Amino acid sequence: MRSRFRSWHSSVVVCCLFVVAGCADGGGTASSTAATTSAPTTTVAPSDPLVGRGEVEVVGEGYGFLEGPQWMPDDGVLVFSESDLTRPWAEQPGTIYQLADGDEITAFRKSSSAYNGLALDPQGRLLAAEPGARRVTRTEPDGTVNPIADRFEGARLNEPNDIVVRSDGTIYFTDPLFEQSAAELDFRGVFRIAPNGDLTAERRGAISESPNGVALSPDESLLYVADTYAQTVRVFDVAADGSLSDGRGFATTAGFPDGMTVDAVGNLFVASVGFGIEVFAPDGTRWGTIPLPNPGLDGRQPSNCAFGGADRRTLYITANEVLYRVTLPHPGLY
Repeated sequence: MRSRFRSWHSSVVVCCLFVVAGCADGGGTASSTAATTSAPTTTVAPSDPLVGRGEVEVVGEGYGFLEGPQWMPDDGVLVFSESDLTRPWAEQPGTIYQLADGDEITAFRKSSSAYNGLALDPQGRLLAAEPGARRVTRTEPDGTVNPIADRFEGARLNEPNDIVVRSDGTIYFTDPLFEQSAAELDFRGVFRIAPNGDLTAERRGAISESPNGVALSPDESLLYVADTYAQTVRVFDVAADGSLSDGRGFATTAGFPDGMTVDAVGNLFVASVGFGIEVFAPDGTRWGTIPLPNPGLDGRQPSNCAFGGADRRTLYITANEVLYRVTLPHPGLY
């Protein structure tokens, strides 16, 4: 989700580009990001999810920093959020836009609180990470917005960032601190909200960590979490009760990972600052990259991505100032 890197310089991204430019291709045979292992000779190579993709196109531009793309299948629209990089979270109003048929973009909701990640619960209710208000909210059918998480062990949350929901209603969200506001928690967390509303810190990460984008595997047995500053995606095992265990490295990204999504067979699509959309196979090997124009800190920095459309084959990509989309050969998950 949205990460500002206020203390970082675009030269960091430029150096990263030179170091790993060979990885920023448009597809091809998956290559390992870790130690090479011998593949069984009887295994059939999975289909490359980038072969046969369409061209990246601009859907809308001239906005602030866009985030939180979420397809709403009941309405056939995409919703996404907007914030203002020039203002601190706590001082920002928030806007959620919707993209409908005919590529018409209109305001879905305006608020006095900035929005970031968006998601739907099993009842189709909209969930929103509101970093300025330091809370996660749920919108009821009558339009009432109710906080469902704002404090943990008596302390205010940091800056809720991204959200994903399991089919039983379990909610996972990340809680970094990109704005360097007054923190009340002494860790950077990955939280779980159980269907009964109980809030649990599943990872109490060091203050040097930057938990950001979050995604579930298709069978919901794995949870992926981007650690932006570390240029790493971690993966956790998900137990039947929703608890997480065995956090470990899944992939090292060429750029700085932000929001993420998965396709129907478990390929992970990562919005990568400095590169575009990096794509990894379920075993962590790299398929390649969907390049974007000027995706660095000084340009149209990608922030997140989500599948949409009736056939689930359209990947929407939010970025600084612009909303993109690209058609992919394989369907994704909403």
